[in-house]
Amino acid sequence: MLRLAGARLLDERDGQAVRAVLTADPVASCMVASRVESVGLDPWRLGGEVWGCDVRDLRGLRGGRLDALCFAGPNLIPLRGKRSAMRAFADRALRRRRMCSSMVGPAEQVLGLWAELAADWGPAREVRADQPLMAIRSTPLVTPDPLVRPVRPDELDRYLPAAVRMFVEEVGVDPCLGDGGTGYRARVAELIAAGRAFARFEGGEVVFKAEIGALSSAVGQIQGVWVHPDRRGHGFGGTGTAAVVQRLVSGMGRTASLYVNGYNAPARAVYDRIGFTQVGQYATVLF
Repeated sequence: MLRLAGARLLDERDGQAVRAVLTADPVASCMVASRVESVGLDPWRLGGEVWGCDVRDLRGLRGGRLDALCFAGPNLIPLRGKRSAMRAFADRALRRRRMCSSMVGPAEQVLGLWAELAADWGPAREVRADQPLMAIRSTPLVTPDPLVRPVRPDELDRYLPAAVRMFVEEVGVDPCLGDGGTGYRARVAELIAAGRAFARFEGGEVVFKAEIGALSSAVGQIQGVWVHPDRRGHGFGGTGTAAVVQRLVSGMGRTASLYVNGYNAPARAVYDRIGFTQVGQYATVLF
């Protein structure tokens, strides 16, 4: 007889099983896959832990596959698992104080895990239950803006104010609070150094910006799409995002993906015109 074992910390001995889960849904798992592919499963190098639940027989022997997977770090990202697995992940999460700033991932798992954690971790600042996960694997249908390009390291101080404004608009919190913006500045500088921050500058000011927030061997996840308020309604969001898609699909050989709030009809219309199609459903819980 088989039973689902409790959540346990995974290590390199579980590498093959973890990668099988990540490969099974490369778009949904991009955020976790990008980390695991780069540094493996060691928590110190990963900046978090990967938890799993697997099927074992009554003698306690491992069944050889992971039926549930969750990353616990700056974000809590449950990727696979039924209700019993979410309960097991919640039990493990509650053994320590909350470290994550959000929960994000496939809606079924995020909302299921939140149902187990809400009594202890709630109330949430916001629950975004409807976030279509979208992807495009071909050339964009919108002509890319030729003036959108990778941001240079020496342009950090010009790019950063736009990144902060985007973060405040999207998340509702100033990323400069707490440490004066040191951590956020370092993260943005890291993306720029990696060639994953893109912008159109006019007169030294950012008109459009976007980043490839996570990059696995198969998928690049676009984040932080933003157009200067004075230039909205002029098509910069579509042509700029198309430029980043073009870089991912044609330049890097990846699928381009992103997720968007379901209530953001204008953004969804832009992504539809570019050629994105919905491939899943995400949810986010913000603390």
